Parts: sequence; C-alpha cells; structure tokens
Amino acid sequence: MARIAGVNIPTNKRVVIALQYIHGIGPAKAKQITEALSIVPERRVQDLTDSEVLQIRETIDATHTVEGDLRRQTAMNIKRLMDLACYRGLRHRKGLPVRGQRTHTNARTRKGKSKAIAGKKK
Repeated sequence: MARIAGVNIPTNKRVVIALQYIHGIGPAKAKQITEALSIVPERRVQDLTDSEVLQIRETIDATHTVEGDLRRQTAMNIKRLMDLACYRGLRHRKGLPVRGQRTHTNARTRKGKSKAIAGKKK
C-alpha cells in the first residue's frame, strides 16, 4: 500500500482514481499529475515502481496544497470571516447556510435535526 501525503492509497485501483483519495486532489488534478509524470492513467497503483511513487509524492508536495495544510487553510479562512463579523462570517457562526439558500423549509444539513416547538397545537 502506497502512502502519499499521509494517506494510504488503495493498491488495486487505477492511479487517477487512487490519487483522488487525497484531500485536495480531484479528477482534474489527478489527471494533470499523471500527465506531468507521463504515467499511463489506466495503470494500477500496485504496478507502480517505487521511483514512480516517489515522483508522485514529490510532485504533490511541491505543487499542490493537500490534506492538513489545505484543511488548516480553509479553517483559517472561515475563522477570518467570523472574526470580521461580515455576513458570511455571521452565517458560519450561527450554523446557517452561507450562500443564500432558503432556510424556511430546507437547510437541515446545516441547521441540524429539527427541534419541536413547545405549546404549538392546532
């Protein structure tokens, strides 16, 4: 099992798919990495040599922000918005949708499980 950027990459999957297990690498970046290193995307991770895995690891470290650094950067951006007390920061602080979605009926993912209202009878 190859370990890249602190993530165990599944060995029986294709290289392009396996690279997407790393937080911050999607389909486009995975394809870009394999093309830059001239690795055939259809190859499996178990068929890669140690030098190719090392090349992938070095390329990701040099050119992409992934895993812990990316999560930290995202958290700092949200914290900055909250400290500024701008509209988006207030929405983050209250746990409500940030990008203008309606909250009257939907938004259960952000708001959490619905709470019963005491004394509301017909």
